[in-house]
Amino acid sequence: MLQQTQVPRVIEKYQEFLKAFPTVHTLAQAPLVDVLHVWSGMGYNRRAKFLREAASILVGEYGGRVPRDAPALRAIPGIGPYTASAVRVFAFNLPDTMIETNIRAAFIHHFFADTDGVNYSSKLPNWVKRSSSEDVRIRKGIKDSDLLPLITTAAEGQDPREWHWALMDYGSHIKKLHGNPARQSAHYAKQSKFEGSLRQVRGAILRALSQGTPLLKVRRLSPEKFDEALAGLARDGLIIKRRGKWGIA
Repeated sequence: MLQQTQVPRVIEKYQEFLKAFPTVHTLAQAPLVDVLHVWSGMGYNRRAKFLREAASILVGEYGGRVPRDAPALRAIPGIGPYTASAVRVFAFNLPDTMIETNIRAAFIHHFFADTDGVNYSSKLPNWVKRSSSEDVRIRKGIKDSDLLPLITTAAEGQDPREWHWALMDYGSHIKKLHGNPARQSAHYAKQSKFEGSLRQVRGAILRALSQGTPLLKVRRLSPEKFDEALAGLARDGLIIKRRGKWGIA
């Protein structure tokens, strides 16, 4: 839930979600339309679909328990390297290497402060903010592979859970004080605006289908993005056409 969504929005939805689906068995048995209804407002609805599919696998293959093994975790729908590491670290307190935006910020701030002539002991210079070409040049500079040896070494001997809690909080604190050093990362991408976006149209289509509202109303709101959004939702397995009509898969 925290991926690509801010904490204040997640907290309310997290509590609502657990109330609706208190166990992994309940979630595995729930129709997708019910899961999407509770998820509504979070965006990136594929996450809800992956979560339900993950619950089904956990019930069917692991007796409803989450595996600790990294390869087993990564085989579950929607779980990539970061999420697998996060589950191992925060759920089981196992040593692992994690990279996300706040961790990048902390290590770039301390070990790559002067890369490309940018000093992050203060906020980004005005010329970086004004010049998109220079901004792109800087963001292509530091890869995660440059950071991994530092991150791995620093984590040795630490309590995995407490270390990463502290490290992520520290990276967030650095951003508030000095701007965002993670802009220097090759993996940095500014999130696009939601208003008028394809994500907004996708969400509107799912809400319409779950509420029984005609899709023509959604098409009128954004005719140029409607067909693309509809095709994407079908490709992602979130909607399906039955007897000539679209519905939640």
